[in-house]
Amino acid sequence: MAAHNDLGHKGEDLAAEYLQQKGYCILERNWTNRGRKELDIIATKDDVVVFVEVKTRKAGSATTPIEAVDARKQHRICLAADSYIKDHRIDFCCRFDVVGIVHDGEHYRIEHIEDAFRVRPKFY
Repeated sequence: MAAHNDLGHKGEDLAAEYLQQKGYCILERNWTNRGRKELDIIATKDDVVVFVEVKTRKAGSATTPIEAVDARKQHRICLAADSYIKDHRIDFCCRFDVVGIVHDGEHYRIEHIEDAFRVRPKFY
């Protein structure tokens, strides 16, 4: 399990470096709200708050990193983002990005999908 965690941490480091090179300002990494809700990276760019999910996989894995961010995972990310927005009284446009990283044993390939999924507002 440690090797899996090491790969995940390396992927998050690479994603943060990549985003900074693309002009993103990293606000938070591994933000949690009371332990259950987690956001990998929270950044800003062009007056937009960007919630970034990072998935890292070894080459040849059953699912790609992008496929791993399924509807259930998206829902959890949205709940966490909602908590972050409320806790920090955010009044900016927000979006959800996914950074997928594949490691082939020697190299890392990064795929960044901006505005990867949208949230449907709930009307009460």
